[in-house]
Parts: sequence; C-alpha cells; structure tokens
Amino acid sequence: MTIKLEEYNQKRNFQITVEPEGKAEKPEEHLKFVIQHHLARRDHYDLRLEWDGALLSWAVPKVPSYNTRDRRLAVQVEDHPLEYRNFEGTIPKGEYGGGVVMLWDEGYWEPQMDVEEGLISGSLKFVLKGRRLRGKWALVRMKPKAGEGKNNWLLLKEKDEYANTTDTLAACTTSIRTGRTMTEIEQGENEKIIRNPFDHADVQLAKLVNRIPEEEDWLYEMKYDGYRIIAYVEGSNVRLMTRNGKDYTNRFMDIAYSLADWAAGRPMILDGEMAVTDENGKTDFQALQDYTKNPRGKKLTYILFDLLALDGVDLREQALINRKETLKALMQDAPKNLYYSQHVTGNGKQCFLVSCQSNMEGIVGKKADSVYSGTRNGDWIKLKCDKRQEFVIGGYTLTDKKASGVSSLLLGVYEGEELVYAGRAGTGLTARSMKELEEKFERIKKKTPSFRQFPETRKNEKMTWLEPVLVAEIKFAGWTEDNLLRQASFKGLRADKDPRDIKREKADNETPSDEIMSREELSDNNMEEFTTTAGNGMIIDGIKITNPDKVIFENPVITKLDVVRYYETIAERMLPYVSNRILSIVRCPKGMSQSCFFKKHPAAKNKAIVTIPVTNSNGETEDYFYIENTSGLVYEAQMGTLEFHTWGSRADNLEKPDRMVFDLDPDEGMNLETVRQGVKDVKSILQELSLISFLKTSGGKGYHVVVPFEPSVDWETFYDFAKRIAVVMEQKWPDRYTSNVRKANRKNKIFIDWIRNGRGATSIAPYSIRAREGARVSMPITWEELDTVAPDGINMAEALSRMNGMDPWKDFFQIDQRLK
Repeated sequence: MTIKLEEYNQKRNFQITVEPEGKAEKPEEHLKFVIQHHLARRDHYDLRLEWDGALLSWAVPKVPSYNTRDRRLAVQVEDHPLEYRNFEGTIPKGEYGGGVVMLWDEGYWEPQMDVEEGLISGSLKFVLKGRRLRGKWALVRMKPKAGEGKNNWLLLKEKDEYANTTDTLAACTTSIRTGRTMTEIEQGENEKIIRNPFDHADVQLAKLVNRIPEEEDWLYEMKYDGYRIIAYVEGSNVRLMTRNGKDYTNRFMDIAYSLADWAAGRPMILDGEMAVTDENGKTDFQALQDYTKNPRGKKLTYILFDLLALDGVDLREQALINRKETLKALMQDAPKNLYYSQHVTGNGKQCFLVSCQSNMEGIVGKKADSVYSGTRNGDWIKLKCDKRQEFVIGGYTLTDKKASGVSSLLLGVYEGEELVYAGRAGTGLTARSMKELEEKFERIKKKTPSFRQFPETRKNEKMTWLEPVLVAEIKFAGWTEDNLLRQASFKGLRADKDPRDIKREKADNETPSDEIMSREELSDNNMEEFTTTAGNGMIIDGIKITNPDKVIFENPVITKLDVVRYYETIAERMLPYVSNRILSIVRCPKGMSQSCFFKKHPAAKNKAIVTIPVTNSNGETEDYFYIENTSGLVYEAQMGTLEFHTWGSRADNLEKPDRMVFDLDPDEGMNLETVRQGVKDVKSILQELSLISFLKTSGGKGYHVVVPFEPSVDWETFYDFAKRIAVVMEQKWPDRYTSNVRKANRKNKIFIDWIRNGRGATSIAPYSIRAREGARVSMPITWEELDTVAPDGINMAEALSRMNGMDPWKDFFQIDQRLK
C-alpha cells in the first residue's frame, strides 16, 4: 500500500499542505467514491474510486454530464489515500495542486466487471450511488497519440433511467458536505450545514403487558418484526444504528440513499424498524435475515414511528403526538421504501384483535403526551399475538440420528450476571439455517457450559457448549412450571441485540382473568377446562359437552349449549362452505366478557378434526387442521369456538384457490346506503367480467361479496386478479373506494379488501357466529335483501329461523359442485 501511494507522497510536502498523508488503510465493506471540485491552475473535477485500499483518480476538466452524447475527458492521475475522500479546503500556492478543493459529490460505487481487467483493457463500467451522480457510467481509455502516455480516458454516461439531456449539474456549486461555495471555502468560512444536536441516543423501549390501558390517551401502532434502527441524517451522510450501537449503514445502503435524498440536506434523527414486508404488508423477520445475505427480490422498508431531532433542534422533550404529527407531515412525499407508521387513538383491544386476526405480530401502545426518555419506563407498552422473544444460545445438541448439523439449540436468559438455562428449540431449523449456525458455532465452541445450571444429556445425544455471544429469536407456546420453554421454534439470529441485555420478558402483574389471550394461548395445561366432565354434561353428535350452562353471551343471554345446538342445526347449510378447508378459529372459552383468542394450529388430537401439514413461505412445515362433518362443528363449539375462518382453497387441492372474497370495509360513521351502493358497484364490475357473485352479511359493519371459481390457477395469479378488481373500482370511482389497506386512505371511502385472497389468508365463513356483542352471524342473503338487511342485522335466533326458508345460496352450492 505504501508503494502504491509513493507517487502521491513524493509530490507533496506535508509540513505545508493540509492534505492527508498517504498511508495504508483497511478498506470498508462497500466501495466509496468522491468527486472533488478542484480550482487549481485549471478548474476541474477529480473523480476518485476506492479500490484495493486506495482511491483510483481521474481529473475531469468539465463538470460531469447526464447526457449520453457528452464525452468528458478524464486524465488518470496518481492514486490517492482513502482519507482524501474527506478532504475539503485550500492547498497552499506553490504546492502540487495548489488551490481550493470542494467535496462536490460522494457515495458508493459498484463495479459492473472485473476492475483489474478493466484497468488493463481500458474499459471500466460501474454504477454510482451518490447525491448528485447516479446510475451507470463508464471510463474508456483513449487510443494514445504518438508520444503520449495511456492516461487519457473518457467519462461517459450510459443509458438508464437517470440519463437526460438537461444540464442540471452545472448549477451544483456548493459542497455536498458543508454547503459552502468555493469562495467561502477559500475564505475559511464556517460550514453552512446544520448539525444534529446529539450523535447518540438510547432507544425508548416497550414493556410487555397483558392488559390494554383503560385510558383513551394512548396511541396504538402495529408491532413490527425487524431491526430497531435509529437513523442519523446530516448533510449527505446517513448512519443507521442498532439499539446496541452497531452501525448497519452498509447493510441497508438503499435506505441510506433514500434518507439522504429525502432529507435534502436537512438534519434529522429518526426512530423506526428496518423490515422486509410481504405482499400483505406483514413484516417477516426471516425474510430480513435472508435480505442481509441476498437482497435481490425482497422489499426492504424503513418503517418510521418517531422523530427525535429536526433542523438541529432536540425534539425528545416534546409530546409524542406532536413528534408524530411533524414526522407525518415530513413524509408526504417520501420514497416508497420509507413508510410512516400509522397509529390509532384509543380502541386498544380492537386494535390488538385485528392485529392478531391479520396474523401480525401484535401492537405497541404509547402515551400520547409522553417524552422520549430512552428507557423502559412504561410510557410504551407491547402486546404480542404470539409468544416470542430473544434468547442467548449457550450450546447445541446433536443426536446419533444425524452425522452432522444441529438437533436443538440450548437457550438461556440473563439474571444479573448469570446465564440461566431456559430450554431447547428443536424446530424451525432449516438446512440453510443449520449450515449458517454450524459455521458460526465452529469459532465459539468451549469445553464448559456458561449456564448457571445446565440440562442433563439425553440418551443418544451429544451436547456442545458455546460462548454466549449469539442471540436467537424464538417463538414458543409458553413456560412450564420449571421455567422452561414449551414448543420452542427457531426464527433466526439477532445480530442487533447484545446478549447481556437478554432477560426473560414478563408482563406486568395482572391476574389471568385480565389477560388478552393470543391465538396460540391454549396450552396443554388449560385443556383440562374443556374436557372435564361436569355433572350436567351431555353427548351431542358423539361429542361430550361439558359445562353446557356456561354463559357465552350476556345480552341476550346465550349459553354454551345454545352455541353447540346452533352449529348442530346449521351444519347442513354451513358445511359445504367449511368442511375440508383449513381453519383459523376464534375461541372464547370463558365467554365474551372474558378472554378470546385466535388459533390456527391443532392443540390436541381428536377424531372430529383432521390435521394437515402445510409448508409456509419460509420452507417450514407446520400442522394446520380442518373438519369434515357435523361432529367437527360440534367439537369446536364444545372447545369454546365461536368464529370459523376458512382458506380460499380446499385441503385436497391446497394450491389452487376456488373462492374469492371481497370485504367492503367502510370508514367510521359512513352512511349505510353508501355501503350498499358499494356492494352494487362490486357486483357490476364482476358482471362485466362474466362472474357470478353472491352476497352475505359480515356480522360487523360491512358486506362480503363471494365468487366461486374453478380451482385452476395458483395463489399468486388468484391474488393479483383480486387486487386488479379492487384497483379498477378505485380508478373508476376514486372518491368512493380505495384498494389501499392503510387507514389514512379510507377517509370517507370504502376499503375494498382484496387481501383475504392470498395463500394462508382467511375470511369469516358463511353462517359463522361472530365473537361480538349480540351474537351476530355472517349470513348468506339474496341480492334482493341488500336494501333491507343490515351488515349486522342477523343474530343467532334470526339465522335459525331462516333455516325453514329458501336457501339464498342454493345456486352457489350448485356452481361450487360443478366447478370442483
């Protein structure tokens, strides 16, 4: 390296010039570039590309151009040290290159070919990612004339989305780093760019709780599954820092570029979650892990939920609601990969249930008037749909059934200075993740355990102890009486967490009756409540019914037996739409006044339900279930099930959907006649496509329009088709409808919910009771009844009385049978 910079050092007297002395430096992960406007004996621009620990350098007499027809002479000069990319100032007259130097542009560059080969052959193609220069460029060496060297090249703009014929770059006359002009730099004036008021902040953390606050002055947001990142934006520089102080800027360069462009020189400090989202907008932690290895094809999003500083002013002492309003206003024209985290004021329980029903992570509650203290003081709380948290990996096991790999992870949490054993995770380990873990484990093996107390080795297995330096994200069903994890599953490594910060998460001390149970909450321990035979138990359709007099709904009073009898009676009409379809259910075992939870995996074997293995998008296989007959409905009712939600495909043809559902979700307070017109508009669009549709109430505030299909296309095609229908409605009647799931887009509009038509998504089944006051039913009705039956206008009693009349979906059943 010293030899490489020998010419650079020989040309300069470092006792006089303020330029950095050329010396060896460790290169960074991403290659940087800089362009310096240099007013020396001749005015020119120095293009410098980091390579092999130094800066390849060319002097360009004219400002670069985005016009592909312009050819800029670029004279290759001696390599410069990496530190030179930070130099801005005046080189004394008489020294080599004496004059003013400005940092005109900076960023990162990506070679599009072998660099060494390109330098030899005289053709180097690359991509620039700077503030002023973007896209594809090329350096092409000119054929030397007689007596000339090989230093003359041409700098060319290649055709891409950035190319244009408008000369805008000549107007860029200030430093990208300090905001100064050449004259101001020469006169030694202070930099013009405002700095952030602080360069480090402890993140505000949320307490795990089981109870929604009764007060209404709370804001609720979705809980995201990614990396917590604080972004420090200053001039053209962006730092993306994890909560444990690691710089992740190089991992998420596209976000850093977007932040720099969007901020446009304004200093700001932002708090948010770096995440990868799927087509439904759900954050996927495993996909984020995959992104760090291969970003291609994945949608990286920085979800912003707080603003800590702006224009050099510390905002942390301002009320949260004010900080969020400022942030929202700033993000009106933000790039698509920067997303503002919407919030709801109050309605915490409803937000939580909607989050779980949508298969989201849960919610975060924040006091509207809270300051940003950088602590876990209870001003922010979190409620999780699934039990998930981080654990330290203290070792692993390998059974004699495997020649290599990992059979289970040995996990722990810190109590003070001691690592306490918390159990094993033996599922969720894919071939890819095992290979990654093996490579990491090889470097941190140790002879003795780090756990305070460690588990005994099981028969036919070998334990290997590890330095406690890796953190894993674990999903689990609960804790045993011995404080060990139940049904723990590995979700990925967390490089953004400090192992010493990992402690067992415990909710605030509420009594169990106050808990809001998650969809996975029903454990082996509380199954006894549903299977113990009471003195007044009875048998219905082969299923033993316990506690039949338990009150499920209080207004009107409806008992558990009433619910069981309803599903027994309604089975003939309901089963064609429910049987042999994977289910997600809502159970309220203690009644509507107590806890309800969502469930999509079988907790216990029973002949009334059928278990089916399903592989998810991560390649992991999990058990789901469906029912086949009346016994299945009765069994679920006996277990406390009120709501039945179904997949859009049959279990025997899982990857070919056959039922499309459009849920009309109106804005709060919308006139019912407007909603009914929306239903008619959906029907008209479907008729134009020669599609026959059917109508049912939702049991809530909207209607559902359902279309039977022949099971012939895959989920992606089916999902895209449903989306296009919603988009057509939005385009045809932009003042009435939206296809955008965000609440902010629903003001005085109806959301045409097409998202229920994706793989794994579910919708409420026809004839299902809703777990809401009044025991409303999602009821099939005729099109003629649209103007007389409200979305929540049919309850259990009304539904039963309709069984003696005509089947409003008789034609649906016949079409469905024909299309199978």
